[in-house]
Amino acid sequence: MDSIVKLASQKAVVIFSKSSCCMCHAIKRLFYEQGVSPMIYEIDQISNGTEIEWALIRLGCNPSVPAVFIGGNFVGSASTVMTLQINGSLKKMLKGAGALWL
Repeated sequence: MDSIVKLASQKAVVIFSKSSCCMCHAIKRLFYEQGVSPMIYEIDQISNGTEIEWALIRLGCNPSVPAVFIGGNFVGSASTVMTLQINGSLKKMLKGAGALWL
């Protein structure tokens, strides 16, 4: 769990993903299209990926990916991020975390 907190604090936006996950791809694209450059951890391509996945599940991520952190805080998975995008809250969170300036 500590490793998740440490990794999630490395950049304004951190996404834990799997390279074969279509929802992960959609969420990453959403951030890129807004001009945000998130730190991406493809947990199916790193050596301790299984350990990270279990830590995300213990944190409450269900499904485990995509797991989005903004400003070091766990935001949620795809459905939560999309809800925040639709209601306009996502942009405010990104500005507050320093991921967007405009």
